[in-house]
Amino acid sequence: MKHSLVFGGFWAFFILLSGSLVASYDGPLYDFTAYTECKAQPEEPLYQGGILKDETPIMRPAIFGKTATGFYTPAFLLKNLTVGNFYCFSTWIKIQGANSALIRASLKTENRTYNCIGTVLAKNGCWSFLKGGFVLDSPSNLALLLFQNSDDKDIDITIDSSSLQSFTDQEWRFNQQFMINTQRKRAVTIHVSDQQGNRLQGAAITINQVSKDFPFGSAIAHTILGNLPYQNWFVERFNAAVFENELKWYATEPDQGKTNYTLADQMLEFVRAHQIIARGHNIFWEDPKYTPAWVRNLTGPDLQSAVNSRIQSLMSKYKEEFIHWDVSNEMLHFDFYEQRLGPDATLHFYETAHQSDPLATLFMNEFNVVETCSDVKSTVDTYIERIRELESGGMYMDGIGLESHFTVPNLPLMRAVIDKLATLRLPIWLTEVDISSSVGKELQGVYLEQVLREGFSHPSVNGIMLWTALHPKGCYEMCLTDGNFKNLPAGDVVDKLLKEWESGEMKGVTGEHGSYSFYGFLGEYKVNVGYGDRAANFTFSLPPSGETKHFSIHL
Repeated sequence: MKHSLVFGGFWAFFILLSGSLVASYDGPLYDFTAYTECKAQPEEPLYQGGILKDETPIMRPAIFGKTATGFYTPAFLLKNLTVGNFYCFSTWIKIQGANSALIRASLKTENRTYNCIGTVLAKNGCWSFLKGGFVLDSPSNLALLLFQNSDDKDIDITIDSSSLQSFTDQEWRFNQQFMINTQRKRAVTIHVSDQQGNRLQGAAITINQVSKDFPFGSAIAHTILGNLPYQNWFVERFNAAVFENELKWYATEPDQGKTNYTLADQMLEFVRAHQIIARGHNIFWEDPKYTPAWVRNLTGPDLQSAVNSRIQSLMSKYKEEFIHWDVSNEMLHFDFYEQRLGPDATLHFYETAHQSDPLATLFMNEFNVVETCSDVKSTVDTYIERIRELESGGMYMDGIGLESHFTVPNLPLMRAVIDKLATLRLPIWLTEVDISSSVGKELQGVYLEQVLREGFSHPSVNGIMLWTALHPKGCYEMCLTDGNFKNLPAGDVVDKLLKEWESGEMKGVTGEHGSYSFYGFLGEYKVNVGYGDRAANFTFSLPPSGETKHFSIHL
């Protein structure tokens, strides 16, 4: 399947919307094209090859760790790469000598090795598409871009239609802002006339955005209950929530047959009272460490009975309450239930969940998909292959959950991975975004802004959730505030972006044609129009569309 998104014809529109950046732009446009099927022949290279145009790969000894394997793999010799630039690459790969192989791209400079900057699960006898990227953190006069098998098996690797495109930091930001302007905003024209249809020039208009279309939220814990400062802080910022632990099986049924949904009920009352949507997290967690102890001791029919009871109890109680359910959490890394109940256990979970709550969007939720490509259990193609396996069994799969627990983000890789996942044409959410505490609070803010801008600007991302539930002793990895709700660097970033990604109050007057036009972020708006002693108020919804939205008001 191919997914392609190129907006070259819209640059006039982009320039019109982004006057705060510059008057014109002649840099490269990012190409969102990706493929996930194995083809008889490779497609043309992206960017007409870019830096690699007319370049022929060389054959280099394959190295694993510090040991040469004795066989050779293709590579490109890259000269004078620029620190801080964003490099996006792609290539088509064909293998011989194995039915399939995980091919990893890596970059070796004079100073360091970037072990994984892209992967593809290549198949024998046809061409598979690898897409990835990197950002250099130190200068390089000479570097090697290598493609080799992720294990030490000797296979033949052929590459074709390779491309490498460089973006400066400013060009990357241009492309992000372009996508925000074209995907997250829309043009509106308000026409004002009297009851006879005569256009009214000079009518005063005040416009306020009252809600946002894009879901942007955070995890919460039971610590928010009865904590008015926490509740007010949360409601002022977010339109979506997810319960950190309170719906997990070990929390709702710590002892067999003794279910307790008190905390989850109270948290649901809070979000419902404030018109906040909520994700359901999670029905099952494949990691045995987070499976109730009594469940770990069950086998065969007893375990199957407990599983059925869990689904029925949870889903019947909360039918139509949660917009999403993470059904079988982290199934690429763990397989507690399939080991004990057979290979169709996961399929059964999804089928039963869908029957229990047909309107909920059922998600796969996984870590180390966009954060890195070094984890062989959760590469982008492994994720796609798993979804396709389950769908072929009749599973009703609705959504792609990317946990997004980052340390140092690789934004070109993150974007390339989402491009490939977008070929499935399913909703994509960043479900548990945070930055490792190991980098310190200042860099948490820096890296968080990078990840949030990348997620919000990608046209295939439908929502973003932070993993920042506040506890007396802090948060999982990253807090937005201290215990007194004073912003930490990450909180400053969130507040800045929330303000940047809303339309705010706009005032103006109608022109000679009796109309007033603006570009607004998608969502709900309230409008006040006045002309002399006449006035009117109305609300309107601004949903996604490439067309200008027109409203007519009679005074």
